[in-house]
Amino acid sequence: MTRLSLALSFVAFAVPAAGQTTEVKAHMALVHSVAFSPDGKWFASAGFDKAVKLFEFTNGTLKEVRTLSGHTEPVYCVAFSPDSKTLATSSLDKTIRLWAIPDGKPGPEIKGHTDLVDVVAWSPDGKALASGSGSQDKSVRLWNPADGKEIKNLGTHNGSVYSLAFSQDGKLLASSGADNLVKVWDVPDKKLVTDLKGHELGVTGVVFAGDNKTLVSVSQDRTIRVWDLSISPPKEPKKDEPKKEPKKDAPKDKKEPKKEEPKKKEEPKKKEEPKKDEPKNDPRQVKEFGPTPDDLYGVSWSNQTKTIATAGYAGNLSVWNLTDPKPTFTTKIKDVTYCVTFAPDGKTIVAGHEKGEITVTKR
Repeated sequence: MTRLSLALSFVAFAVPAAGQTTEVKAHMALVHSVAFSPDGKWFASAGFDKAVKLFEFTNGTLKEVRTLSGHTEPVYCVAFSPDSKTLATSSLDKTIRLWAIPDGKPGPEIKGHTDLVDVVAWSPDGKALASGSGSQDKSVRLWNPADGKEIKNLGTHNGSVYSLAFSQDGKLLASSGADNLVKVWDVPDKKLVTDLKGHELGVTGVVFAGDNKTLVSVSQDRTIRVWDLSISPPKEPKKDEPKKEPKKDAPKDKKEPKKEEPKKKEEPKKKEEPKKDEPKNDPRQVKEFGPTPDDLYGVSWSNQTKTIATAGYAGNLSVWNLTDPKPTFTTKIKDVTYCVTFAPDGKTIVAGHEKGEITVTKR
């Protein structure tokens, strides 16, 4: 076991040729999250072996340089700060840890969640860190990464929080969860703006697509949905007003017999027109793609190519341009894929898998 661990600490592999996929064993258990640093120099992976692996990315080659150890339970998420100098990680141990890049020196350990911390995301200015927790907690929180103190508990989903994404201007935070919802939060005012309803199963991924209004979500219902946040939300149906009790007639003199009115001949009832079905979709949902071949578990946006990459449970990797109903690129890489991310070039896609493998695909 020791020899294998040492061997893994020096893993290096090159990005394959177009249309090819390279596979490497990076962890001893499931890989749940992968991420490139914004400056394109670093890559990190989160494993259920309680380890975080840090890779150097130069000249198209990923070279493992360090294992970051400290979490006491499986690691669920990795996220680089906007300046690429800090890596945030989250775990089943209910903590968030910060690590200096490249030396791996540990920073503040952030505590407060009462269940696993499934996901973390940095605000574009690096001054806030968002986190989402599991089904015993369900909360979305903001933290100050400088000192690890909580800024605000924004609120909760009705189930585990699976994914988080900040808008490019940092004013909005989107969260998605097991309750089939995408929630949008106002970051400066620290309050819920709206719920986006439409998915029929858990929403496993959410990402802003190149601006502050276009949001993309993926789900276990095998659909990709595109939302335009500049469109007004649907109006809530008016609640029926409580019926007023009819006024009771004043009691009549008992001596007077009650006169019965002659019965009027009933008019034949008019045939009712069938009610038209109300539109089921939120008007802010402007596109829907699918069904995809498998449940979707990962999504990534590339500013370089203006496309998204999706990965599913059955190992299908696809690239979409958000205008065509079918993917522009698709390939079967490996069963049980939990996460996906674009490399800086927008053409190389890295995914994490169930048995500790990382695959690199060039389209």
